Amino acid sequence: MTDVEVAYNPFDPGFMADPYRQYAELRVHDPVHETPFGVWALFRYDDVLRFLRDPELSVEDENQAESPITAMRDAAFADQERRARMAMLDRDPPDHTRLRKLVSKAFTPRRIEELRPRVQVLVDTALDRAEAAGSLDVIPDLAFPLPFAVISEMLGMPDHLGDPLQLREWSSVIVRALEPPSDFDLLRRIAEANEHMEAFLLDVIRWKRDHLADDLLSALIVAEEEGDTLNDDELLAQVALLFIAGHETTVNLIGNGTLALLRNADQRERLVGDTALDAPAVEELLRFDPPVQMTRRITLTDIEMGGKTIPKGTFVMCSLASANRDEAHFGPDAGALDLGRDDAREHLAFGGGAHYCLGAALARLEASVAVPTLVRRFPELALAGEPVYNGRINLRGLDHLPVSL
Repeated sequence: MTDVEVAYNPFDPGFMADPYRQYAELRVHDPVHETPFGVWALFRYDDVLRFLRDPELSVEDENQAESPITAMRDAAFADQERRARMAMLDRDPPDHTRLRKLVSKAFTPRRIEELRPRVQVLVDTALDRAEAAGSLDVIPDLAFPLPFAVISEMLGMPDHLGDPLQLREWSSVIVRALEPPSDFDLLRRIAEANEHMEAFLLDVIRWKRDHLADDLLSALIVAEEEGDTLNDDELLAQVALLFIAGHETTVNLIGNGTLALLRNADQRERLVGDTALDAPAVEELLRFDPPVQMTRRITLTDIEMGGKTIPKGTFVMCSLASANRDEAHFGPDAGALDLGRDDAREHLAFGGGAHYCLGAALARLEASVAVPTLVRRFPELALAGEPVYNGRINLRGLDHLPVSL
């Protein structure tokens, strides 16, 4: 028993604007927490890091013990779930190792750095439009178009297939599958959005087979590693993962990071005046308000932690956002934004272990261009209205961030 009664409740009215108060209470009073909705959660840095790096844990849903939640998901997704589980994010070794190896060649630091001039052009073009208009909503005008364009160009997505706004709508629904399930209707909406996205991507793949080029999607279609290739379902699953994850998370990084700087004028002024802070600033913004709040592991045996036994087959949420604010690791000022923080890069925003984010270098590049360019071009940048959150628990970010220039 804990000395103070606390519960993880992401549906609390104040949680979306500030989940960190709840995380702080849980770190102190119940860091190894059995949630009211049947899964467990970890909130301390050391516990989260241990789970992220433990090769004896799983990410495959079939290893989760049956429960009302798994039954609801199975009913909502039916055959879709089998295909979705073929993405490398949802596979254990050796499948994960094989899939990641086939994809990772496009995400080497050298190849990502080669994108810097193109990213700078996209950012400058967006800010030119904002200056001409005299106003900027950071999310639809910069934070979404930039990573969407970059991952689309990396994949070689054809312009004539798909409406970006419609794709964004489907994508924003699909990523809610990564958070605690709330009701059957939401799961059905996720399944419907998945059906639309899969149909779109199948059209893209069919078109690309006849128009192979020097891009990531073409490389995946013809990928071969020691005689290994992707089957059709695996190809669809990897493309969906790369396309959606390739922009959704960076939207949050740019949006959350810009809001943090707007609320911490002293840190924004530091960044405006010191180009040496560009890379360190991104690490601190990732730590302070990460684009992904949590990741998960599934236990394959009973595990003792924090004086409790987490049973075999348990879905365990590892709170990356709480770990990043843990005073036991980052010191008593862990809740403050400090762009010069020496250990900021020890954040867990990109996860850890075998599933460390494949696109980490790309996200860092895009944010290290977009955010410093924005605050230096418009040093008087200020909020011009209330930020509007996207309503998502895991990929928590903004839908609107209006600013004056």
